[in-house]
Amino acid sequence: MSKKPLILVTNDDGIVAPGIKALIDVAKEFGEVVVVAPDSPQSGKGHAITLNQPLRMRKVEMFENVESYECDGTPADCVKLAKNVLLKNRTIDLCVSGINHGSNASINILYSGTMSAAMEASLENINSIGFSLLDFTFSADFRGAQEVARSLIGNIINHGLKGTRLLNVNIPKLPVEDIKGVKVCTQASGMWIEDFQKGEDPRGEEYYWLSGKFVVDEEHKDTDIYWLNQGYASVVPSQHDLTHHESIPGLGYLEN
Repeated sequence: MSKKPLILVTNDDGIVAPGIKALIDVAKEFGEVVVVAPDSPQSGKGHAITLNQPLRMRKVEMFENVESYECDGTPADCVKLAKNVLLKNRTIDLCVSGINHGSNASINILYSGTMSAAMEASLENINSIGFSLLDFTFSADFRGAQEVARSLIGNIINHGLKGTRLLNVNIPKLPVEDIKGVKVCTQASGMWIEDFQKGEDPRGEEYYWLSGKFVVDEEHKDTDIYWLNQGYASVVPSQHDLTHHESIPGLGYLEN
């Protein structure tokens, strides 16, 4: 009898978020699942790790027949503890992060705790997928995202990944029957036009609350934003290497 794949599940919305339960339910179909997730929401934490205080990881009984732990650190901390402590003597076959409440398409990957958790696993040579649904509400319908996750997890368990260890997957906010399919594509060029709302707390102290809108380059048609707008789930092969390789020859004049 062949051994079941070991699948690590994590997220950034916290272990009580509906999205992680939806992802666990799918992952259980493909292997043995272990959950290590933050004990509170960690959205926007990016790849932050905890250095100035100890980390705590507590076993919890939250998901039927699934070994689960909550951690008081960041999403990246959760993966580090899973890999180097909890599952130190075992091989993790796949790490899945999410399902995030809200988009991580385009440059949002840089801020995302969901994707940073998956990226942390990819740094350890673990095939990793971050899943995000374009619906921020707590009551979001995850059935469409689950169908996409089921297809991708099954394919990767059976065939592996080619050329990358990390996929950034976003799913449109549509009924399951209206999602047209999956497109492998590039990351859209976009940026946040930021605005800070000024206010005053009950003690008379000023504060600033970050808000704004996301603006994307609409000219390029084979991007995650484009295909999401067309009703497809987007899959962007990603990496941690931020080098702009094409610039190296042209910057030779800087060398001594």
